[in-house]
Amino acid sequence: MSRRLSLAVLIALGAGGMVAAQPSGAPQAPPQSGPAQGTAPAPPPVVEEAPPISVPTPQPVVVPPIDEKEVAPAPPQNATAPAEAKKAPEAPQHRARFDMAVLQALDKVTAETLRFEAPVGKPIRYKTLVFTVRACERSMPDEPIEDSIAYVEVLSQPRPEPGRPALPPRQAFKGWMFASSPGLNPFEHPVYAAWLISCRAATPAPAPAPAAAR
Repeated sequence: MSRRLSLAVLIALGAGGMVAAQPSGAPQAPPQSGPAQGTAPAPPPVVEEAPPISVPTPQPVVVPPIDEKEVAPAPPQNATAPAEAKKAPEAPQHRARFDMAVLQALDKVTAETLRFEAPVGKPIRYKTLVFTVRACERSMPDEPIEDSIAYVEVLSQPRPEPGRPALPPRQAFKGWMFASSPGLNPFEHPVYAAWLISCRAATPAPAPAPAAAR
């Protein structure tokens, strides 16, 4: 009985050793993880260069000869300037000036109006006002509005009463008056109003009549 048991144990151990052992010539499975040891690095990729492009050399262009008739002669150095360059610069235009201004005055209390002429540089009295026109001119033809413009000075000075000294004058207005726009630079006074009508040349005095022959 003991011999049979010992033989069965030996047979079992021998069978287990045969299963665990593997022949040396059998291929081994690669390891599960980690890089392969002893392998050579892969060679770098080879880049192929494109063949050179052959560009044909352009042929020279033959220019036909130029005829003398096709070449314009150069202007001489002493050539005359064009007509526009010869023209002298135009003198700047100035407004036409006149020696007489036509003014109109209004008495706001009595509603009385008066149109009168004032020679340039000569004082003209209207009630308690004294008008002195310093310049009177008209617009130029190229201006958009035809107008008369006058530079006027107005003094307020009552007439002197007999036996009393004259009161000093007081400036009531000084500036330009425009005939087309009286409200542009108006003369402001509590009693009187005045504005410009036009500018004109003074009327020459009539020539004396010839004496009758006796």
